[in-house]
Amino acid sequence: MKPAPPDDPGSPTGDWVELAQLIREWGRELGFQQLGFCDTELSEHEAHLESWLTAGLHGEMDYMARHGTRRSRPAELIPGTIRVISVRMDYLPAGVQAAETLLQEPGKALLSRYALGRDYHKVLRKRLQKLATRIEQHAGPFGYRVFVDSAPVLEKALAEKAGLGWIGKHSNLLNREAGSWFFLGEIYTDLPLPVDEPVSEHCGTCTRCIDVCPTGAIIGPYRVDARKCISYLTIELRGSIPEELRPKLGNRIYGCDDCQFVCPWNRYASPSAEPDFQPRHGLDAPQLVALFRWTEAQFLARTEGSAIRRIGYECWLRNIAVALGNAPGSEPVLAALRSRKDHPSELVREHVCWALKQHQAGT
Repeated sequence: MKPAPPDDPGSPTGDWVELAQLIREWGRELGFQQLGFCDTELSEHEAHLESWLTAGLHGEMDYMARHGTRRSRPAELIPGTIRVISVRMDYLPAGVQAAETLLQEPGKALLSRYALGRDYHKVLRKRLQKLATRIEQHAGPFGYRVFVDSAPVLEKALAEKAGLGWIGKHSNLLNREAGSWFFLGEIYTDLPLPVDEPVSEHCGTCTRCIDVCPTGAIIGPYRVDARKCISYLTIELRGSIPEELRPKLGNRIYGCDDCQFVCPWNRYASPSAEPDFQPRHGLDAPQLVALFRWTEAQFLARTEGSAIRRIGYECWLRNIAVALGNAPGSEPVLAALRSRKDHPSELVREHVCWALKQHQAGT
């Protein structure tokens, strides 16, 4: 039976403390490496978000501003929310070639390590729903909503408040024992669970993430200009990639992990044991030319159940064309580009043309 709510949600009764302990245990059983609880007060993070949006650093991600304060005020998004259950799940597959090594092999494609396996939205959402069902079976019906990077939610701010880590200078969440190779998810709830204490930040004077960024997108500690970020350019942007930034993409065709693999805290990251996060279709170290040959039907089939599918086939070819323009000018590379120079998509043709000119300029 659901315990009676206390008069002061900030001072939970023993029943709520016991339930919180059970939720942590259930979370571990479901494959989450860490779980924490926090309240919904995010005024400091709201101010940071408003400043970022006002400066236009979100680029064409209009959805970041579309929901007003509902992103930073959970109870406005889901009325009745007083607590957030925040979880993290490690995703770095074991045994894959390191991203920093692949950067030295320009004939191969580099995809962000989070996208190699099954779409994390599906994996985490299913586990979080199981957790919510388990809570309901034990405590009775309660108000809740599950989120995994698919709604106006300040997931990193909530995870920080819940004690899962601190937001680093690259704007990713960092954990002393796990680095940053993990996904986040949330359950908004009306249960007055005891809250966890945030951890202190441990970036110190380190600026490795800022220094390594290929495009200079990290314009200052904790401030990222999305318009320069390779993850934005290859995933969020639907139009033409700015020409001055194309050479800096190198062989990165989906996302960018540079700021993560130079972070000292990722020395402590553990490989994921989740079968769903293991690489599919050899995408951990594929040849650019081979990927560029994929038909649209092959793209759809081989990205089924993957986060990669969301960019669509045109942007897939756009990104690979840029990478081929940055690759050594071998005959297979040039032949692959010529095969797409009359592609029906103007977007693809433009980037193929640019890539061919890069090789002409290098001869």
